[in-house]
Amino acid sequence: MTLTEQAQTELEPAIAFADVQAAAERLLGVAHRTPVMTSRTLDEMTGARVFLKVESFQRIGAFKFRGAYNAISALDPETRARGVVTNSSGNHAQAVALSAQLFGIPATIVMPTDAPPAKIAATRGYGAEIVFYDRYSEDRAAIAERVAADLGAVLIPPYDHPYVMAGNGTTALELIEEVGELDLLLVCLGGGGLLSGCATAAKALLPAIEIWGVEPAAGDDWAQSFARGERVALKQAPRTIADGQQTEAPGRLTWATARPLVRGILTVTDDEIRDAMRFLFERMKLVTEPSGASALSALLAGKIDGKGKRVGVTISGGNIGIDGFCRIINERDG
Repeated sequence: MTLTEQAQTELEPAIAFADVQAAAERLLGVAHRTPVMTSRTLDEMTGARVFLKVESFQRIGAFKFRGAYNAISALDPETRARGVVTNSSGNHAQAVALSAQLFGIPATIVMPTDAPPAKIAATRGYGAEIVFYDRYSEDRAAIAERVAADLGAVLIPPYDHPYVMAGNGTTALELIEEVGELDLLLVCLGGGGLLSGCATAAKALLPAIEIWGVEPAAGDDWAQSFARGERVALKQAPRTIADGQQTEAPGRLTWATARPLVRGILTVTDDEIRDAMRFLFERMKLVTEPSGASALSALLAGKIDGKGKRVGVTISGGNIGIDGFCRIINERDG
């Protein structure tokens, strides 16, 4: 069954491990093989042996490059030449923009008006055109579909796309290739592109591994969906500092793929995310955006017990300006 055929149903996973392996071949020599970092202090605090897969060192500063490049590179040249369109608050926007630049094709990005200025500037810097929308009153996916139709371009969704999911799964593939056995894997979760891809790779390589997605408590669409056993949509985009995780519902394909592989979903508060950002900055000299620190925040806040276990954690991105970083770190809820 091809990826396209698999994507026609919610009853079956949209990707298989072979698709992640194929993505790794496409990304070889193009994407960075990002470092895995450890901290004795972190291990002492959690009682675990923790391995951080630091995707803030990926091209465009986030894991999103993996999925975007894989999806665009898989297009036939004639189709690809028409250009690409996506909707994104920033990281997928930059990933599509850079990937399009590498292939010499046009890119148009539908972005929220309140996207971080650093992400808007970077997206423009890669040569993309931007169409803005209000994330609290407009449907970004509908706008992107309309723009793509008007331009005759190809739509590359930010997460609910088989090739995007497979490309993102190379994050876990690399992590396990480098560190070997893991008992737990904690994955930052928005629409589920990273979670579904990483779960596919991790479960194929380590069948006994326990995988958890981590999302902001203010946007607990995945947690609600797991509790009900079906996809649940929030009434509006969640208000959280984690702009990369302001999704309203699990993706159709990401849900079908991740649900049978993932143990459950953990939720974290904005203040817990701030604590993780501060720890990474002060103790490991890593600058992360809120979404990038969410998975680690669950471990630091004791949302899951890692004592005596080997724990993999995705640090999914670091795209944040100095002013935004300082403001977020120094704010507290309540």
